[in-house]
Amino acid sequence: MTSVSSGDRNCAVQIDKTLFDHADVLELEVPSSCGRMGTCHECVVEIREGAAALSTATEAEAFLRDGYRLACQACVCRDGQDVEFALLRRAAQVLSSKTELPVPLDPCVRRVGDHVVNGTAEVDRYRGRILGIGLDVGTSTAVAELVDLESGVSLYQAHFENPQRFGGSDVISRIHYDSQIGPGELHRAMINTLNLEIRRMCAELDVSRHQIYDLVVVGNSTMRELFFGQDVEAIGQRPYKSDIELEQLAGERSNNVRECSARQLGISMNRNASVYGAPLVASHLGGDVAADLLALDVANQRGSFMLVDIGTNTEVIIGHGGRLLAASCPAGPAFEGGLVRFGMPACEGAIESIRRDAEGFHYSTIGGVAPQGFCGSGLIDLLAELRRSKWMTEKGVFPDKQRELTIVADPPLTLSREDASQLAQAKAANYCGQVILLQHLGIRPEEIDCLYLAGGFANYINVAAAAEIGFLAPVPQDRIVRLGNAALEGARQLLISVPKRQELLDLLKRVEHVELETTPQFFEMFVDGCQFKPMVYESAGDPTDKV
Repeated sequence: MTSVSSGDRNCAVQIDKTLFDHADVLELEVPSSCGRMGTCHECVVEIREGAAALSTATEAEAFLRDGYRLACQACVCRDGQDVEFALLRRAAQVLSSKTELPVPLDPCVRRVGDHVVNGTAEVDRYRGRILGIGLDVGTSTAVAELVDLESGVSLYQAHFENPQRFGGSDVISRIHYDSQIGPGELHRAMINTLNLEIRRMCAELDVSRHQIYDLVVVGNSTMRELFFGQDVEAIGQRPYKSDIELEQLAGERSNNVRECSARQLGISMNRNASVYGAPLVASHLGGDVAADLLALDVANQRGSFMLVDIGTNTEVIIGHGGRLLAASCPAGPAFEGGLVRFGMPACEGAIESIRRDAEGFHYSTIGGVAPQGFCGSGLIDLLAELRRSKWMTEKGVFPDKQRELTIVADPPLTLSREDASQLAQAKAANYCGQVILLQHLGIRPEEIDCLYLAGGFANYINVAAAAEIGFLAPVPQDRIVRLGNAALEGARQLLISVPKRQELLDLLKRVEHVELETTPQFFEMFVDGCQFKPMVYESAGDPTDKV
């Protein structure tokens, strides 16, 4: 009997079933976020034997070299030959915190004699260590940091893909999945994965999970509520606020912090451990951007600043004249591997930078290996290079009205008009967030004393190229600071300092949430933002003044 195998697992061939279907039988975890439609490019597998027994490669697999297939597209269509495939464990580039501010050590959980107390309550006998975890849950990736609460020293960081990607690549898709398709599944997936990472870090450091007493979670509003197993349907409907935020607005709560025991959530920590969900800012502006503000030490900022935390849902905050304005920008996944044919996450094989001269395109890839596609920083470089060389107009039109440009010949990697359109719309969301907040405050980009870039590929992008295509405000480059994973630093501060928790709650009272879509002429701004040109700042006195 012929079989399909991967590693040490095998099962009988099922004709006309995909390799993804066979992986289900083999109980293998194959990454996917598009519902097995072939659009997310995540379920790449290496075919080690039996390629002739598989169906012909589909159009969705055009970006792959020989020997590789998408598990959701490759069907076993011929009997008589064994098939062996291997999963690709591509490690994403995940940022650690760059900023680590000195914070007086005053954790919620501490040692008193031979006892461990949380606040005033005794929770355990002293077991030799008191540990805590700071967790940054992003839409695509997550980072867990193990911290010694007796010294404040970081001991270990675990980086892992957000296991909820099967529910979609953006928050709206996951809200729909959790509400309509598989209630509770996304919550369970995250808790199960976190428990696995806790076991791994404990084994690595030879510590016990029973020594972990506190967990601080930061993430956007949807990610935080899913983590706590809460209903997220309200976040996807106007006014786009979670149930707990609506309760706060109704005067039923003083804040929107989530707190419970680790035991309630099924997290593998001490049986009396506590979990603290950092407060949300407003609507889609979550605890991650709130944690960013702690990492920035906003209370001691001087002058005007702008924070841009770039992602599927970009957040923009500007501080000026004692005011703090914030906006959420639904950019979508085009710059993070979705919707663009040869787009991919920042993984090994992704083109991360690219230049063009008379001889053609020159690029570098993550890991220095053969190119497989373009990650966000590479796409920004590419768009800027196409504009400089006049291979693309401001509206994304190619010479002689070509529908597609070949960027790399082998393996063939292209950029199409449809790709450019998706990137233009994603860019426009970032554009609108920055321009509208600047207008609300009546200031220009050159008046920003410091532009902070946080999270994701913001740490790797060429800021000059980003400004050329209108992705970032043209703030002088010597005023731009890359923060790394600022949200994780904020989570660390909340973990080791109880006063920081109150400080953050007080700080958030100052934040004014600006809803972009309610701004007059928003549609016109969005259309303008879809063009690949430097940002245009409109003021009452000079409506077409280019910054």
